[in-house]
Amino acid sequence: MQYRRLGRTDLKVSAVCLGTMTFGEQNSEADGHAQMDRARDAGVNFLDAAELYPVAPKAETQGRTEEIIGTWLKSRGRRAETIVATKVVGRTAMTWFRQDGSTGRLDRRQIDEAVENSLRRLQTDYIDLYQLHWPDRNVPRFGSNPTIWSTPEPAADEVPIEETLEALAALVASGKVRHVGLLNESAWGTMRFLAAAERLGLPRVVSIQNAYSLVNRTFEVGLAEVALREDVGLLAYSPLAQGFLTGKYLDGARPAGARRTLFNRQQRYEGPHAEEAIAAYVALAREAGLDPAVMAIAFSLTRPFTTATIIGATTMAQLETDLTAADVALSPELEAKIDAIHRRVMNPCP
Repeated sequence: MQYRRLGRTDLKVSAVCLGTMTFGEQNSEADGHAQMDRARDAGVNFLDAAELYPVAPKAETQGRTEEIIGTWLKSRGRRAETIVATKVVGRTAMTWFRQDGSTGRLDRRQIDEAVENSLRRLQTDYIDLYQLHWPDRNVPRFGSNPTIWSTPEPAADEVPIEETLEALAALVASGKVRHVGLLNESAWGTMRFLAAAERLGLPRVVSIQNAYSLVNRTFEVGLAEVALREDVGLLAYSPLAQGFLTGKYLDGARPAGARRTLFNRQQRYEGPHAEEAIAAYVALAREAGLDPAVMAIAFSLTRPFTTATIIGATTMAQLETDLTAADVALSPELEAKIDAIHRRVMNPCP
């Protein structure tokens, strides 16, 4: 397992990060504990959670993922060796995150409440990396990049970036949070956070967690340069395009227990030319003697702007396959073939 510096901090995180959003929905507490045990044995020291999890989000299950991580941390110990990342929700109409039923905003009151709840569920007194799950700003679509740009008008109650960062600074000063990061953010938003930190003497964001995969390389357009020059490394999520790049959904397949079968949330990976691109990458991996999942994860791991790639699994067999990607290097010839597909079917799932 490789270990990479998180931003400009002294933390070294495993290049593979274990995503946990299935814990409490598709995976039981025992399943979650087994996955974290196996990941730790493989050298993974980095866990990613969120107050929103598990998915699909709903009031009756919200917070279960952090609770499962909390019982694992308490029973296994070695907290200082585990880098725990979690998130606060951004602007949302969902009302079940706050005790008073408020809709989500990234203001100090809500961030403070969210941190206290996460600390309690995680059974810890500090969070290593606290992230903004998505912006408070009106953005075109949560977690995706529109192919046709349209920007909503700013909301009247938009929380300024400076106000959000000041709230995070207070948490860092208190010791409840060590470092802060962004998710589903734009190049403009990332640079605004960096500028505010420099101008006001506030904590510098150390990472950005955006979707990045063979079928969504939009991060390369503007954010890659920001990540490299500003040391705000990518924590790549959905390297398997929510399982589509394994090939298991090709030709309309609906495997029992799979996310696409259980939840109607995969439209991002069902647009024009998506299946064409996915089929091409799956065929290329098999031609190269690689499991399609391994090739897809290895691709995201080996980009120069990537700090870590977040893997998630619902079965131990899936986890074992995904973990092997940490030891795979892609040959120049295979990279050239990947790029040829990309040029032919560019970013079908932004």
